[in-house]
Amino acid sequence: MKSQYSVILSNVGSCSDRYVTGGYDRPFAISELFERAVRIPQITGVELIGTWHVTENNVKELKVLLEHHELKLVSIIPDHFGQMKWKYGSFAAKDPAVRREAVAHTKEMIDAATELGGNLISLWPGQDGYDYLFQADYIEERDWFAEGLKEVSRYRPDVKISLEYKPKEPRTHSYLSTAAVSILMAQETGADNVGVTIDFGHSLNAYETPAESVALLKKYGNRLFHVHMNDNFRHWDDDMIVGSIHTIETLEFFYWLKRTGYDGWLSIDQYPYREDGLEAVREGVNAMEAFVRLVDAIPSGEIEALLKGGKSPEITAYLRRLLLSLDR
Repeated sequence: MKSQYSVILSNVGSCSDRYVTGGYDRPFAISELFERAVRIPQITGVELIGTWHVTENNVKELKVLLEHHELKLVSIIPDHFGQMKWKYGSFAAKDPAVRREAVAHTKEMIDAATELGGNLISLWPGQDGYDYLFQADYIEERDWFAEGLKEVSRYRPDVKISLEYKPKEPRTHSYLSTAAVSILMAQETGADNVGVTIDFGHSLNAYETPAESVALLKKYGNRLFHVHMNDNFRHWDDDMIVGSIHTIETLEFFYWLKRTGYDGWLSIDQYPYREDGLEAVREGVNAMEAFVRLVDAIPSGEIEALLKGGKSPEITAYLRRLLLSLDR
């Protein structure tokens, strides 16, 4: 399986939550975050977040940092979630001026990405949704979202727009909630450069089987553009170290990435609040690398035979031997 490893730049720094808003470690300058990222030898790319890392005035500085550290820009994530102006949504906001601003910010990030040598925008519209019943027009607001998405996808057809879904948070209900809903939205644009980002933890939150989501995206238009890896206890987006909770689900996920021919980046999206960010990300990358090696080492046809038979005792015995036997 082809593997390229990257990280959202903030993940190697310090993180805050709603209780300790200043973070659990000192803040790190962007240049320090780059220096920390390259201390993990497998990482060859980074993801940047609009307004957190990318501004109108620092694109040239970022280009120097990328070149100096020999890192590729994997994606830019527009900031449609981290400012008060987005509290009622971005592409689906009721205020047309806010919707226009969301489109404009996305275009700015597309321009920045192309200048920095990237070709992917990973779009997480975290504020687009609703909190209360009778608060939202479920049809009209999705129409607005689709209109904005069509506009940014046509702005630079050579840049991919990847939709990162999540069922909730910060809103109680998100419009891009599942893989299936994201496929529908991508299809509605009619654009080949619109696809989907699977965040492993968001898929768990949506009570999906993440591997099945990989298969759905392959079947319905080959729309898996990007992958964010982490783990959680399923009921919340805990953004924990890869494979630390759902080990077998992670193994099946990597199997289906290989089977469907996914050749994009495997990117860490962990938020290590109390852990050292660098060491938590290092372990996440090591885990991804181990899953890739394990999937590649499975003899050809063994998993396929299990799938054809569908007999759960045989499947669990195989997994037990694969993961728990010392003499295999």
